[in-house]
Amino acid sequence: MYYDRLAALDLEIERYERELRERDTSSGFTRTSTVLTLHGGGEVGRGEDVTYENDHHYSFVEDAPEIPVTGSFSFAEFSAALADIDLFFGETPESSVFRNYRRWAFESAALDLALKQAETNLGTVLERSYDPVRFIVSTRLGEPPTPDRVRRFLDQNPDLEFKLDPTEQWTGELIDELAKTDAVRILDLKGKYEGTEVDLSADPELYGKIVEGFPEAVIEDPNLTEETRPVFESHENRVSWDYPIQGIDSVESLPWVPEWLNIKPSRFGTVQSLLDTIEYAQKRDIRLYGGGQFELDVGREQLHALASLFYPDGPNDIAPIGYNDPEPDDGLAESPLPVPDSPSGLEWS
Repeated sequence: MYYDRLAALDLEIERYERELRERDTSSGFTRTSTVLTLHGGGEVGRGEDVTYENDHHYSFVEDAPEIPVTGSFSFAEFSAALADIDLFFGETPESSVFRNYRRWAFESAALDLALKQAETNLGTVLERSYDPVRFIVSTRLGEPPTPDRVRRFLDQNPDLEFKLDPTEQWTGELIDELAKTDAVRILDLKGKYEGTEVDLSADPELYGKIVEGFPEAVIEDPNLTEETRPVFESHENRVSWDYPIQGIDSVESLPWVPEWLNIKPSRFGTVQSLLDTIEYAQKRDIRLYGGGQFELDVGREQLHALASLFYPDGPNDIAPIGYNDPEPDDGLAESPLPVPDSPSGLEWS
C-alpha cells in the first residue's frame, strides 16, 4: 500500500511558522490562506491551510497558542499525534470540513519535511514516475453570464480546456455558444453544497439542458432528487463527485459505483486517507482528476505533484494561479505542465 511506504519515515521538527497569503480572485472574493512551515534538520517542509473563512486564518496566525508539534517522530506517529490536537483551539469552525483543511496543512508540511530529511521525493518513495500534467481552467462567467471570459482565454490560447459552473441564468443560447468552442470538459452543478454562497438548487430543467448541451462533458456533483435523477439515466458514466469525497467511506456511500472522482487532497485531512482512496479507485478503474481550492502558495504546487504521479492525463482543475486572477496576464503557462528537473519532498516547482 502507498501509505505503508511513508509511515516509517523519520521526522524531526524543531520549530514552525505561520504566514498569511491573500489574493483577489476571478470569483469576486479575496482568498486568504495560511502557509505552515516546519523546520528541522536543516530542511524546511511547507503546507497550506485552505480554510474558507478569513477570520479563521487571522486568529490562527495572530492569536493561536503554541502547538505541540515539535519533536522526533515517525511520519505515522506525527499523524496520530495530530488527531489529539484541536487545531482550532476551542473555536468552532464555520464548517466541519475546515478541520480537514487545517490538518492537511500540517500533514502535507510534515510529509514534505520528512521526505527532504530523507533526501528523496514522493515519487521515488512510492515508485511512481512524474509525468507532465494536463490542466483545465475553472472560471466564472459573470453576472449576467456571458461567454466573454472563455473567449478571451481562447484568444490567448486556443488549446485551453475549461470547467464551468452552470447557474439558473444560463440560457440555451449561452449553452450553444459554449458548446461550439469544444473546450468545456467539466460542468460543476454544485448540487452537494449546503449553506454556502455557491449552492445551486436541483433544477431538472437546467440539468437536462447541461446533459444534452454538452454530450461529452463530465457532470460534477448533481443533487439527485425524484425530479433530477431521471435526467441522468444512461448518463451515469459521465457523473463525477467532488464535494462529498473525503475518504473511502464517502466513495462507497455514493448512489452508484462512480466512473469519475475529483480528488482535492485537503478534503481528506490525512495523507493516509488520500492515498488509500487513490489506491481504492485505481483497483476499481475509477478515473481520477485533481481539484483545487484556490491555493495561493505551496498547496497548488503539491496539487501538481500529486496529479503528476497519479492522474496526469485527467481533466485536472489545477491551473497555475495566474488563471484565477480577475484580469489574467498574457503568457500564462500552457497545458501540460512540464515535469521539473529535480522534484524534492512534496514539491513540484
